[in-house]
Amino acid sequence: MTARLYGLLAEFAEAEQLRAAVLRAREEGGYVAIEAYSPFPIEGMDAAMGQRRTWLPFWMLVGAIGGGSFTYWLEWFSAVANYPINVGGRPTFSWPAFIPPAVEMTILWAVLLGVAAVLLGSWLPRVHHPLFASRAFERASSDRFFLLVRSYDPNFDAQGTQAFLESLSPLSVTEVAEE
Repeated sequence: MTARLYGLLAEFAEAEQLRAAVLRAREEGGYVAIEAYSPFPIEGMDAAMGQRRTWLPFWMLVGAIGGGSFTYWLEWFSAVANYPINVGGRPTFSWPAFIPPAVEMTILWAVLLGVAAVLLGSWLPRVHHPLFASRAFERASSDRFFLLVRSYDPNFDAQGTQAFLESLSPLSVTEVAEE
């Protein structure tokens, strides 16, 4: 059984080489399914990669509105509609008492949906990534910089992409197999 090609991985020695390679891969090569790996943040890398707007604030807003509204409704329903209790002639709908739990649940559900959006948006949790099988990639967290062009990119052609990556003057270009 042969493993399917996950992508091509180019290794660079300097951060500026990686940033320049990412720019060329997007502009000249037209690649969109690329990933850059670095042991530290590189200034301007997000712009070079063409990072789009994130959906995280939207999902946190949905969680906040949904959690707060549902909690407030649940308190109202239980105190007014489902089981009203007359305590000393006070009104059953005492809205100031409903605010603190609703605010707490607003924050809780905003955070929960935010965490879920981050995990799903970054395809986590993933126990094993195909890059972990690459011996060269072990240095990604210490002193090397990597550019991965995934095989599902519309412009990906194994030989053409290999030649393009080699034109960027990397230390090496290796195939990454999907397991």
